[in-house]
Amino acid sequence: MVPIEFLRQFRFSGYAIFDFIAAFLGIYLLSPLLSKLFLKLRLDIPKKNWLFLTLPIGVLSHLAIGNITPMTRDFLDLGGHYILKILIVGLLFFGIKGIKVVKKKR
Repeated sequence: MVPIEFLRQFRFSGYAIFDFIAAFLGIYLLSPLLSKLFLKLRLDIPKKNWLFLTLPIGVLSHLAIGNITPMTRDFLDLGGHYILKILIVGLLFFGIKGIKVVKKKR
């Protein structure tokens, strides 16, 4: 068995735990760089907000590239998975809540 397949076999509610850990660890490590980058675009995004935005960004990016994962499929399902939809929208709300627009200095 390939190591990545072994790691992805452990699941919670049908979703691979390894994918969650990799996504949150990746955003945690990239958040200082992303915050500095967006500060140049006059958006102050705290590092903790990147953690809130991890799953919404993941769903949006998978939609953009056309890679429909189980979570993306469940999020788009009109007939169910309401807890997942509430979770993603709630995380999006809390992620956007702390973002501030920085005024230009003269």
